[in-house]
Amino acid sequence: MSTSTHPSADAIRNGGTVTDRLVEANAEYASGFTDPGMDARPVQRVAVVACMDARLDLHAALGLQLGDCHTIRNAGGVVTDDVIRSLTISQRALGTRSVMLVHHTNCGLESLTEDFRHELEDEVGQRPAWAVEAFRDVDQDVRQSMQRVRTSPFLLHSDDVRGFVFDVTTGLLREIDPSDETETDPT
Repeated sequence: MSTSTHPSADAIRNGGTVTDRLVEANAEYASGFTDPGMDARPVQRVAVVACMDARLDLHAALGLQLGDCHTIRNAGGVVTDDVIRSLTISQRALGTRSVMLVHHTNCGLESLTEDFRHELEDEVGQRPAWAVEAFRDVDQDVRQSMQRVRTSPFLLHSDDVRGFVFDVTTGLLREIDPSDETETDPT
């Protein structure tokens, strides 16, 4: 048994990669795996859109179990066209009715700007087709994401769309009032 503090350190020390360690972990997982007999329809009929930040353990933080929800993650938890695509499939083909948006404190997108795209263009010679979706006010960005979900013509259910900010230091959610248009001074 390893005494290292992080399992991926062993794989790297032994000449492997982190991906090699993950594949090994999957083999161990699969050796004791039993098909739970579920289908792709979430039991709780909810889709959770959240940031990809590694500090967010959504299932633990929300008390969810395997099969309870659809989880859609990206940088910032921003509602992009691809998130709308996933939510549309989640609702229309797989029966979800509720949407929960989870942004968080100290998000990396708060320190970026759209200049990131220009820097990439300078480096690789091609501008990305996507927007960075950087923001300065997490509460306002949650409101914008709620509005994008609520106004999408592709979604069947927009009556139960709620947005939250997860505090990465306390683990608590703070609900965002969609009608509160008060913006904090970004300076």
